[in-house]
Amino acid sequence: MSEVARPALSEADVRAVLAAIPDPELPVIGLIDLGVVRSVAVSDDRIRVELIPTFLGCPALELMVAAVRERLRSIEPDAAIEVAVSHAEPWTSARISPAGREALRQSGIGPPLPMAVPIRLDQPAPCPYCGSGRTVLDNAFGPTPCRQIRYCTACRQPFEQVKAL
Repeated sequence: MSEVARPALSEADVRAVLAAIPDPELPVIGLIDLGVVRSVAVSDDRIRVELIPTFLGCPALELMVAAVRERLRSIEPDAAIEVAVSHAEPWTSARISPAGREALRQSGIGPPLPMAVPIRLDQPAPCPYCGSGRTVLDNAFGPTPCRQIRYCTACRQPFEQVKAL
């Protein structure tokens, strides 16, 4: 009895797999919605994924690379899988999808505000808990380089916010 050939993966299939891989530091958002996937290329026996780090020296980058490689290997064990880190263009918070922004907000993490020019540290940000704009920057340095700590004076909740870059 001959083995039944599986259909080859498409770029859309690979992107769906990548969308399900959570960011190691913000597990409420997948790599596609975070906007760190720069490109996907699929050929007969090869899959190439390019990632963009959110920050130079991002501590989660190696975890992302390993997760992508492992997940793709689990669904396509015979393919040559290449996961590259690209610095060809910088990641910006504008790359976060609307669904990703909503996932952040629903989990109590403030999505990044639109970029202000010049950058203002006192720019009000809506509270992800109560929606109030009465928030203040508590600490520009959060648990990772891409986040800051804010405080809502209306509901008195501290919250993390992804920085606008």
